[in-house]
Amino acid sequence: MIYEDGAKWTEAKQKKALLFAMSGLGKTYISSMLRHRGNWFHYSIDYRIGTRYMGEHIVDNFKKAAMAVPFLAELLRSDSISMSSNITFENLAPLSTYLGKPGDVSKGGIPFDDYCNRQAQHHAAERAALLDTPHFIERASDLYGYDNFICDSGGSICEVVDPWDAADPILTALSENLLMIWIAGSEDHTAELVRRFDLAPKPMCYQPEFLMTCWSDYQRETGVQPDKVNPDDFIRWTYARAMAHRQPRYAQMAKWGITLQANDVQNLKTPQDFEALVAETLDHRAAAPRSNGGED
Repeated sequence: MIYEDGAKWTEAKQKKALLFAMSGLGKTYISSMLRHRGNWFHYSIDYRIGTRYMGEHIVDNFKKAAMAVPFLAELLRSDSISMSSNITFENLAPLSTYLGKPGDVSKGGIPFDDYCNRQAQHHAAERAALLDTPHFIERASDLYGYDNFICDSGGSICEVVDPWDAADPILTALSENLLMIWIAGSEDHTAELVRRFDLAPKPMCYQPEFLMTCWSDYQRETGVQPDKVNPDDFIRWTYARAMAHRQPRYAQMAKWGITLQANDVQNLKTPQDFEALVAETLDHRAAAPRSNGGED
């Protein structure tokens, strides 16, 4: 790791860290707090995906829907109106809406093949955005004069890396440039995330093999044909399985860095609180037996 213990972290003129966890456990809360109240550059992976790598796909999807309305179609053809995505760090709805949900088109779903194509686009975009991180570390310092850098990764980071591979190119590049920090939730947090998702299911990015298994298993268990699958029901059904699927991947990724507990993270109020908690955790890790990244 780039910081061997709490002292190295505290004394560093440039503090660089990446947060990873399931969505809803505090990544964006901490990143926004550091951006607003400290000298930290906030690099959001999802924002980078939605602007640099998938922005055109997102806007084309808007235009496709608008072209179904004759009044808007004529205006688009004559370049009388323009369309754009107002994606922000706090509002990633344009990206998640584009990913969509597979199933019955009459219930807001999209054909499964289209869904898989969009998932593949997101996977490629997420890998590229993660590999852009070192460039943005330099950019934040050289261009904007920021001393510290926080990378707010997407919840699906564990789907695009192999944490058991000590030579994984993405994890290697990240761990050589930042302190990897897992925000780990408890069983109570998991139950609450499932409850929230059940109330408002939203699109997610899944590992291809996992997605195909879930799609087949869901149809086998329910007896529903692919074009009749209720999109929200399938997404709800899949979410709990995704939580279980991701947990060991996150835990293995944590061996490339340190782990903070979600309860502790939610109590942080200032950048100084965050820096102190990281220093304390680094000291605990330095004092304990440890192994190297993906070699376990």
